Amino acid sequence: MTTHTLSSDHHPTLRHAEREAIGAELQGILVVLTDLALIGKHAHWNVQGPEFRSLHLFLDEMIDAWREAADAVAERAVALGHAPDGRIATIAARTELPQLDAGPQLDRELVLALTRILTEAISAIRLRMDPLEAIDTVTADLLHGIVAKLEEQAWMIRVQAA
Repeated sequence: MTTHTLSSDHHPTLRHAEREAIGAELQGILVVLTDLALIGKHAHWNVQGPEFRSLHLFLDEMIDAWREAADAVAERAVALGHAPDGRIATIAARTELPQLDAGPQLDRELVLALTRILTEAISAIRLRMDPLEAIDTVTADLLHGIVAKLEEQAWMIRVQAA
C-alpha cells in the first residue's frame, strides 16, 4: 500500500517563495477591496441630496462587485497556500485608501470623493498586479478583470459629476 502526502510546496508550477510573494500581494489587494466595500456601505447609508436614489442603488451594485472581487482574491490566495486576513483590524491598519468623513454625504461631493477613492484603489491594485505578470499569469488574469470592472465603475461615477 502506497501513501501519498502533499508537501508544503505542492503547487505544480510555482515554488513556495513565489507563492508567498503572490500571497502577500493578494493580501494587499484584499485590504483595498474590503476597505472599498466598507467605504461604499458608509456612503450607501449616508448619501443625501437630489441624486440620493440613483447613488444609493448604484452603490449597492458596486459594493456587491467589490465583495465578489475580494472573495475571488482571497480564494486565489488560499489556492496558492496563503491564508488571507480579512479581519477589520487588519483592514483598518493596512488600508491605503482615502476615507470619507463621518456623517451625511452630499451626493455631488460624494461623487467626487468616490471618483478619487476608486482611482486610488485602481492604482494600488495595478501596482501590485504589474510584478505578478511574469510570475503567475492566472493571478494576473484575475486582477485584470477586477481592474477592468473598477475602471468601468470609476467612469460611471465620474460622469455623474459632469
